[in-house]
Amino acid sequence: MTIKPHADSALAKYVDRRVLELKTKKSQAEIAAEAGFVNPNMITMLKQGSTKLALDRVPSLAKALDTDKAYLMQLALEQAVGGTAAQAIMEAFGEPVTANELGWLEAIRDASSGSDPRLTSRARTALFAIFGR
Repeated sequence: MTIKPHADSALAKYVDRRVLELKTKKSQAEIAAEAGFVNPNMITMLKQGSTKLALDRVPSLAKALDTDKAYLMQLALEQAVGGTAAQAIMEAFGEPVTANELGWLEAIRDASSGSDPRLTSRARTALFAIFGR
């Protein structure tokens, strides 16, 4: 019987989903190689939850999975130290900003000429309308 202590982790589920989404572009072995894993089975082990993702591997795996490294780090922290401790780390260092969110922030700064606009109820309503909410 193989022990898979991290099978239910959000990271395992996310890696599994991303590998499936990238299936037409690259193989698991290619993803493993791009991430710098010597053992190509490492991706399978991460997907199945039989091993944790080492935190120092987050940036290279994020690049190989074509995903945001801040988001993947959050999942890896949850897997490494547990949800409560990961939340404490996030509270201490602040919520990570994804590359997509940073793009929105830069667009807001450009649109407002760097004036640090306050989020009014009107602006919030407009933002929600963009997302159909």
